[in-house]
Amino acid sequence: MPGLYLLALLVSLCGVGLLDRRFRLAFWRDRRRTVIASVLGTAFFLLWDAVGIATGVFVKGDSPALLGVDLAPHLPLEEPVFLLFLSYLALVAYGGARRRHEGRPHEPRRRDVAP
Repeated sequence: MPGLYLLALLVSLCGVGLLDRRFRLAFWRDRRRTVIASVLGTAFFLLWDAVGIATGVFVKGDSPALLGVDLAPHLPLEEPVFLLFLSYLALVAYGGARRRHEGRPHEPRRRDVAP
């Protein structure tokens, strides 16, 4: 089904965005930094892809899930969306890890406490 991969990426991006909003890990904590870091990360990986495509390391495979729109040879429309998702996911994961590391010391869970 054409466009299924793009749809999955957008749904996943929305899911990560909801987690970010709930816990204020990246965009909902500092919008400016998150947008800049996501755009720079996406640009870096697009440049990486361009080098890989030029050297013949990266090639676009055939998949019925792709929309079929190419931005350049071997660069489907879904690739920048995936790279944006990857960059944003990394920022949210980092925010979660940082919050956990800086958080309160370990507190016993209810089942760990002796009666």
